[in-house]
Amino acid sequence: MQAAAKNSTEIASAPNRAVIPIRHMDFKFDPNEVDPLFFHNAELASAYFEALSIFLTFGEDLVIDTARYHRQFVTDPELKARVTSLIGQEAVHSKMHNAFNDVLAKHRFPVTFYRFLATQVFDYGFKRFPNPVQLSMMAGIEHFTAVMAEFFMNHDEVFFETQDEKQRALWMWHMLEESEHKDIAYDVYQQLSGSYSLRMIGFVLAFTTILFLVPLGGVLIPIIRRPSNLFRPSYWKDVARSTGLLFGPKTGVYGSSMGHIMDYLRRDFHPNDHDTTEHLAYYRELLLNPETGLLTPYMTKEFVPPVRAS
Repeated sequence: MQAAAKNSTEIASAPNRAVIPIRHMDFKFDPNEVDPLFFHNAELASAYFEALSIFLTFGEDLVIDTARYHRQFVTDPELKARVTSLIGQEAVHSKMHNAFNDVLAKHRFPVTFYRFLATQVFDYGFKRFPNPVQLSMMAGIEHFTAVMAEFFMNHDEVFFETQDEKQRALWMWHMLEESEHKDIAYDVYQQLSGSYSLRMIGFVLAFTTILFLVPLGGVLIPIIRRPSNLFRPSYWKDVARSTGLLFGPKTGVYGSSMGHIMDYLRRDFHPNDHDTTEHLAYYRELLLNPETGLLTPYMTKEFVPPVRAS
């Protein structure tokens, strides 16, 4: 409780941060337009992101439930409004990815089976943890999604290698909003707990899920969709290339981001130590410009939660 009180004071004295909008989207995904090789035209690397799309809806639902439960204990009015933004953005993410996953199912992706597995892991595992552990896991999950968002902000060319405009819009929109709300879960955790050891538990759980469970799901997808891949030399060449794209030390999504990921281990870490202000300004213009924005055709409404005095 002493740590929580200390962190509450630190957050209250920090510079104010804007309340971010909740954007409602409708991509109207079409099975005939889906590119299953959208990530660098690599089968296994693309399968990782398709598996991520399936599993992350469960992670987002955990974030939503955890943030909704703990919002009542947040005393800072601005942070409480930002928690509402986090809940709203994650709810729309979950809805849109579920719509996309329904389309993947029509392309022989094991969506139903993976949803069943994820239900066992989350409903009978993570969601039965004590509330403080779920709070720490929420902060850990949001750290990993922030790291991924920053990677793709620095490598947005990957989104333009595919002709699948809606999948491009889905991932770029998700990238933007994960970076927008990257500090909210952490600030709530610091205000309500602040325990370093508990924060590390959440980190390990998030690390295990995103860097072990999801890759395992991704590895199985090409075999489930096309069992003959096991005997195709060209597929094993793709495996080697895909492994580099994901885990290569210089340019891989996770390999090149490992320093950022492990930065979470610092006792004095804060998500805003990694400044994405310029990226956000650039991508808001690219994606949300009323006339030319890539997301403009798909956004149906926008709402900014009000800040209410406690």
